Amino acid sequence: MLRSLPRAVSRTLSALTVLAATTGCTDTPFGPREGPWLADAGFSTTPAGFDQVSSSYAADPSGMPWGGPMRGRDGMGPGTGMMMGGGMHEDFLGNEGPGRDGRGRGPDFGPFRVQIDSSCTVGGGNVTCGPSTRGGLTVTTVYTLTGANGAAQTKLDSTTNTVRTRSTVSGTATRGRDGSVTATVNNSSDRTVSGLAAGSAQRTVNGWSRGSENSRGTNRDGKAFTSVRTSADTTTGLVTPTTLPNGTAYPTAGRVVRAMTVSMTVDGTTTNKTRREVVTYDGSATAKVTITEDGTTKNCTIALPRGRPNCG
Repeated sequence: MLRSLPRAVSRTLSALTVLAATTGCTDTPFGPREGPWLADAGFSTTPAGFDQVSSSYAADPSGMPWGGPMRGRDGMGPGTGMMMGGGMHEDFLGNEGPGRDGRGRGPDFGPFRVQIDSSCTVGGGNVTCGPSTRGGLTVTTVYTLTGANGAAQTKLDSTTNTVRTRSTVSGTATRGRDGSVTATVNNSSDRTVSGLAAGSAQRTVNGWSRGSENSRGTNRDGKAFTSVRTSADTTTGLVTPTTLPNGTAYPTAGRVVRAMTVSMTVDGTTTNKTRREVVTYDGSATAKVTITEDGTTKNCTIALPRGRPNCG
């Protein structure tokens, strides 16, 4: 299936993160959590199919909705390293550049690279891939390509400098391995990456993503539940050199704002949770992260490349 983002080298969270026993507690940067925080586990993954849009999330590629609150296995809500939605996609934390010689080799190499397969069609000045359907979700991605001189292109090659990628994912997703869940999914994104042409010194990224998952079902513990989860992010002025002196590439400027909400009803009791993460890059090898969950804020840092949040 077409992907507008490269496959992550590693996932910062397994496909599902679930809750500890509701009679116990788990320490997080926001302190101990007990019974009423059932909805926090909804922050562990993004809506089903979110890996098929362009976002800052290292989204679950399984295509299945969240399985709902369960007991008997460990879980902290937000993903490993305390970043929600499975953590951050590798391009936002650091990745190997297109070439250790410092020269970019075109749009299909390096950070925020673009890959278009042979099944896509050209029309109206765009390259369209899909619609294709898998697991009940239909995916369509539309690319607009331009060269360094601003001229429109219909084929991705080493001269392609700017790519706008618009993706939509919709349909009904199901899961059965942890109870029985059915979810209506609507995801979309719009991202523009410039500086993709071979030889470019840096890449600049602007864009947004949105997703929703309305679920109903029974979890592994036999509890009936309904939930509404939303994921969103906005990337503004993100600048990533094609290769830094140490052979990696990580953002040196820009800002990413990530937000998720979870509203869940179990046994007639509704719990609402919100979480917001703001990541700022200032040219150093340390990104600043502000995490706000239900009105409580922590100021953290992430060492680049591929660091984990430090909120100490």
